[in-house]
Amino acid sequence: MKKYFIYKSDHFFINELLFEYRLRSFILITVSLMIAGCSPPTDREEIRLGTAALGGAYYPLGQGLSGLVSQDMDGVFMVPIVTRGAVENPRLIDRGDMELALTNADLAYFAYAGQNPYQEPLDILAAGILHPSVLHLISRADNGITSFEQLKGRRIALGAAGGPTVSLARLLLEAHGMSLGDIVPSFLSYSDGFSQLGDGNVDAAFALAGFPAAGVLQTRATQELSFIQIDTEIMNRFVENNPYYYLVNMSKEVYDTKNGSTLLAVPNILIVSGSASSEFVFEIVKSIYGNLQQLQTTNAIANQIDPTQLGLLPIPLHPGASQYFMR
Repeated sequence: MKKYFIYKSDHFFINELLFEYRLRSFILITVSLMIAGCSPPTDREEIRLGTAALGGAYYPLGQGLSGLVSQDMDGVFMVPIVTRGAVENPRLIDRGDMELALTNADLAYFAYAGQNPYQEPLDILAAGILHPSVLHLISRADNGITSFEQLKGRRIALGAAGGPTVSLARLLLEAHGMSLGDIVPSFLSYSDGFSQLGDGNVDAAFALAGFPAAGVLQTRATQELSFIQIDTEIMNRFVENNPYYYLVNMSKEVYDTKNGSTLLAVPNILIVSGSASSEFVFEIVKSIYGNLQQLQTTNAIANQIDPTQLGLLPIPLHPGASQYFMR
């Protein structure tokens, strides 16, 4: 039986965090609008888009998606909300704390099916596909780590505790006959993890993130880096057993490394409540995907969104989204 990282949260604690996140997001949005010479609208319905912590790819993408909806959809103002990220966002949708949210496809599948880290099936459906996240397995070129098996006993930055990278790392360790007990994990943010890698305080850093990832680029500016390779047979078997992942080829030019690498990837997706009205979801999806080229001119991650790749979705499309894409 597969084991996934179980993330427990207290409902009261989460509500407190949501208040803090909403306050911080409101301040950020208000400041942005003041800089732009306008004030927040008071005559439009506010809808909330759950993203992640500041500093990652989700929040700026969420800002862009919110801008498309706010300018295109009459009577609506979408607000990107700072949250605890991809693991927590399906719960926020299920509880009605957010109208829309971003998450990884594998986590969406676990939430929809009620598998760990979720205790029961959650009321979520897909509203569309977004950019892929790839699993960066990075080491310094001078420390001699070239294969996944060599990570045993090493210090590894795995991203924040409870994050999607930790869940995927556990699965990969199991695929190699190992567990978290066979490494020395450090639960750091992506940027801190790669900073510690550059300083030599960890031997490798993992990040399930869009590319190019800012933390990797910052470390590459001072250190030569290399990808840690996974055996092809193990990789192919892993994807076969976990069909919400797929393989992508990362060229050496992305991070100026000596060699490219074949990496595990997972789509990011936009999710909504299964009980949301079809008309509402149709209008949201039309506002985003009907104006996607506009966002792609200013957001590099958005350039990686291919709306036609709906076959990669691991959960059903909401009827309102299906109505838009199947026109």
